[in-house]
Amino acid sequence: MIIMKTFALITFMLTFIVMMMASLISKKMLIDREKSSPFECGFDPKYSARVPFSLQFFLIAMIFLIFDVEITLLMPLVITMKITSIMTFSMVTAMFILILLMGLYHEWMQGALNWAI
Repeated sequence: MIIMKTFALITFMLTFIVMMMASLISKKMLIDREKSSPFECGFDPKYSARVPFSLQFFLIAMIFLIFDVEITLLMPLVITMKITSIMTFSMVTAMFILILLMGLYHEWMQGALNWAI
């Protein structure tokens, strides 16, 4: 057990040292107007290449990821049904789904689920 802890600590320290050295040695580049503008056959661009970021789409994507991960957390409950009593299984499952529904209701009341502005 001590050997595993020592090996994990050495691995962590080595990784940390390599990351710090790479950060210190790497060439820092200043933002250049010419390099940050899109290339259009040598001419100045007609339109901005940077499209405004849709915060609403980001929120919907985050909510999807959160609920997708929570669905994967529900899958092992089927396996635990064999080793626990039906009452314990029912209570744990009901509490978990209740917490999910409360989160969904909170997001709904905050307006995060409205796609149209």
